[in-house]
Amino acid sequence: MPYRLAWVAVALSGFVMVLAGAFAAHGLEGRVPERLLEAFETGVRYQAWHTLAMLAVLVWRQAVPAQGQGLALWLWGGGIVLFSGSLYLLTLTGIRGLGMITPFGGLLLMAGWLALAISAWKARSG
Repeated sequence: MPYRLAWVAVALSGFVMVLAGAFAAHGLEGRVPERLLEAFETGVRYQAWHTLAMLAVLVWRQAVPAQGQGLALWLWGGGIVLFSGSLYLLTLTGIRGLGMITPFGGLLLMAGWLALAISAWKARSG
């Protein structure tokens, strides 16, 4: 992912995260079943943590470029889309089949953390 594009993607993820959180708090409460509202909020929470992680990797990458940092960013980006996105769509549409996508997003998020660990290990000094 080109460096500039990565910054734009992280910024947009942050925007969507705040928008989704506000929508959950003010637009969904009382309009969807509690379990779906909780699923939506889980999507927001995971998006928030991974957006912050992506931001940290971008800063780290600027200071100490290392192989694997870009892979972690891609995996987390895909994980956010599949994990959080499927929970958002599941809540808004009620289509239960979308829940089958969520675990794949979770796997991508976990793979991103492994890619980050490997990148950090390879980039270590001394």
